[in-house]
Amino acid sequence: MILNMGPQHPSTHGVLRLLLEIDGETVVRIMPDIGYLHTGIEKTCEAKFYQQVVPLTDRIDYLCPLTNNLCYCLAVEKLLGLEIPPKAQWLRVLLNELTRINSHLVWLGTHALDIGAMTVFLYCFREREDVLRLFEAVSGQRMMTSYFRIGGLALEPPLDFLDRVRDFARRFPAKVDEYENLLTANPIWEMRTKGVARLTAEDAVALGASGPTLRASGVDFDLRRDLPYSSYDQFNFEVPVAQEGDVFARYICRVRELRESSKIIDQALEGMPEGPIKAEAPKVVLPDREKMKTQMEALIYHFKIITEGFSVPAGEVYQAVESPRGEMGYYVVSDGTAKPYRVHMRAACLANLQTLPAMCEGRLIADVVAAIGSIDIVLGEIDR
Repeated sequence: MILNMGPQHPSTHGVLRLLLEIDGETVVRIMPDIGYLHTGIEKTCEAKFYQQVVPLTDRIDYLCPLTNNLCYCLAVEKLLGLEIPPKAQWLRVLLNELTRINSHLVWLGTHALDIGAMTVFLYCFREREDVLRLFEAVSGQRMMTSYFRIGGLALEPPLDFLDRVRDFARRFPAKVDEYENLLTANPIWEMRTKGVARLTAEDAVALGASGPTLRASGVDFDLRRDLPYSSYDQFNFEVPVAQEGDVFARYICRVRELRESSKIIDQALEGMPEGPIKAEAPKVVLPDREKMKTQMEALIYHFKIITEGFSVPAGEVYQAVESPRGEMGYYVVSDGTAKPYRVHMRAACLANLQTLPAMCEGRLIADVVAAIGSIDIVLGEIDR
């Protein structure tokens, strides 16, 4: 029997359609059908100045916009040869780990809801609201922040921002304990997740999986540690790895990542350098508003950057970062003008979605729901 699951089924985590071939309640074949959320973002980038692409990157994975901001900015900064001030790098790390917490909280709440645990959803969104308020304080926006800029950050954080983050980081580990008290040793949760939707390390690597989906199958790889960027080499943290490769292992890896992100935030707060938040590059980075009031040259550069953009040396570059879902990469090609010739995103979710048939074929249809939740897909990133 052929059965359509989606594209509006809530447990598909977006407009994903699954074409299921089933024998009774056993899945014989599963074929993901994507493209319902296609926005043409990659093509749109070619018509924008380099600095105008930043808001587009927010919309690819709307649960971790700052991670996409960072990846794109790092790629263009490589082409420009810009040196980013230490304070900007550390603030980028801090905000990226807050983004990871935000994303994992949405994943945990919705994943638990899919399997029937409603209380966890309410708890997770309680803490997520705290994180969104921090984003709003620093950028003026709760979700589509567009806070990172080519060359640094958009604005200085508010004076009380670090104190507010410190207060959140102090309270957060106890909240993770609450999530685990509700789920980790819960016999119903264990029955629905342990041994379900197994993915071997060989299949995970062959299918291009990354992030917690890969690490839960026993492959110890994290770009923050193994190919560090934006000062991640100055932070101490553990990379959670599990061996079982099932839904429960993917759950445990992400819950542990919540704790590790909290540790990284603590380190960023304690060691935050002083100094500027933008690189010294007057033809690329917008000048401070105060300078524009007194220096004609600053006013001219501001006008030219806004109206004409800035040219980037011809070349091509690939930059990858560790997003909450895995390896997010940006391939940027410059032809020497003020607009990119090509911007391509290597989406972690697209590769992770490929693992779904390996997880689900031969298993019950009820396990498909648990499997989709465990790989934490965002269709905006898959379709683009």
